[in-house]
Amino acid sequence: MKKLILDGRNLTIKDVIKVARENLQVEIHEESRNEIVKVRDYIEKNWIRSDAPPVYGFNTGVGKLKDYNISMEENDTFQNNIVMSHCGGVGEPASEELVRATMLVRINAFCQGVSGLRMEVIDRLLEILNKGVHPVIPIQGSVGACGDLAPLAHMASVLIGYEEAEAYYEGVKMSAPEALQKAGITPIKYQLKAKDCLALINGTTMFAAMAALNYYDADRIVREAEISGSLSLEAMRGEMAAFDERIHKVRRQKGQIDCASNVRNIVKDSMRVTEKARMVHLKHDVLHPVYQPRVQDLYSLRCMAQVQGACRDNMAYAKDLLEKEINAATDNPLVFWNDKGELEFLSGGNFHGEPIAFAMDIVAMSLAEIGNISERRIFSLCDSALNYGLPPMLVGEPVGLNCGYPVISCAAAALASENKTLCFPASVDTIPTKSNQEDHVSMAPWACRKVKQIINNIHQILGIEYLLAARAIFVTEEHLGRFDLGKGTQIAYEILRNEIEFKMNDSYMPAQSKPAISLAKSGKILDKVYECVSGLINIH
Repeated sequence: MKKLILDGRNLTIKDVIKVARENLQVEIHEESRNEIVKVRDYIEKNWIRSDAPPVYGFNTGVGKLKDYNISMEENDTFQNNIVMSHCGGVGEPASEELVRATMLVRINAFCQGVSGLRMEVIDRLLEILNKGVHPVIPIQGSVGACGDLAPLAHMASVLIGYEEAEAYYEGVKMSAPEALQKAGITPIKYQLKAKDCLALINGTTMFAAMAALNYYDADRIVREAEISGSLSLEAMRGEMAAFDERIHKVRRQKGQIDCASNVRNIVKDSMRVTEKARMVHLKHDVLHPVYQPRVQDLYSLRCMAQVQGACRDNMAYAKDLLEKEINAATDNPLVFWNDKGELEFLSGGNFHGEPIAFAMDIVAMSLAEIGNISERRIFSLCDSALNYGLPPMLVGEPVGLNCGYPVISCAAAALASENKTLCFPASVDTIPTKSNQEDHVSMAPWACRKVKQIINNIHQILGIEYLLAARAIFVTEEHLGRFDLGKGTQIAYEILRNEIEFKMNDSYMPAQSKPAISLAKSGKILDKVYECVSGLINIH
């Protein structure tokens, strides 16, 4: 079976997904393993002594207690005390995929060889990951300043095998010792040595892992919105001039250029959104209102490339930052070889989560805008003053007796409004903690958790747009006959029609909305369109 080889430099977001969601097995590159052992051997020979100079968390207290010395005789107890005292997380447990991603990112950080912990500790964590033991890690309680101390302490408590710690094994929650025993893993019980503990619990690990998972889902949402938007364009017979390549090239924004190109390819060969289509639909020199020529469309159609393309550019920025972060060493202190061939301990602040907080806030705002512009298209589809001849509320005959789709449209508005609140930037908030030792914090964990909520909302908004755009095309076909959609929109419409039975009279709304939302969440339409339509451009 293929395994992922970690070297601390080349981990990708796609790798994180494979390990977190597909249980890909993991190994450590031999060169990384050799460097980790070399560094630790030097520490054992030269630093594990009673007269060693003070090094933060190695032979001193932590946080505000940094000025208290710890003797080598007491150090093993001290290392375990750090774990026990830092298990201060609260709230619901993190998902299995997030726990797996967290352990992966932590192990990869160690592969740089600058954390100074023992190889046997890393191997035990690697074994826990590969054998499917998933520590119970409360999702709340980190401010993203000194890394994820509380979440990672809960992870370490399972590695050590504390009786009070809990883990999931084969989907069942049990005590950490029981989970390790069932998986055939021997815990490192009360055997952490100097530097082991801070290496395990200090760093931007859990929120970097969450950010990577969020990015993967957000990337797919941004591309999915180009398909749902194109289906709405077809439904309202939007003007294609707004997507002409020449317009976008003179603005020079890559995301905008790529988005416009994708829309053109998705609706290519459509008999609804071209001048040729307009002539085909001409009957007795009079066009049905949905095919009447118009100079310009609503912004939610005409500016799709400008708005959603800007989101593409933001996503490209976030991906570049996050793939650096999941290959970063972020604990403290770190150890480095000097030009004399000696190891030096350096205290710094790589554990501060500001880069991730900024990236997630930008992703949150981008996704909120995807939801906002999608909701405006949804609104337009239902409004007879805006939908160019479609029935009011996309209702069937007789109008009045049937109500149509106003309330499911309202649901999209409610979700878009939630997102506006959720995308308030976490990165501009800070609250001093730990006796002002951490006087500025990033709130990156909250930035990540907000994005997760927005992702769930956007899946529902895009599902509603799919539903109403497909409904609009259905009612048009009922009145004017069937005409071919574009290559990509035809695929989307057929998948939706296979899942949803439209009737001219009202029918139970969840029977329509649930499958549409499920399709948006699953990415079935996205994957099929990208498989079958040539020339589509990914984000990065």
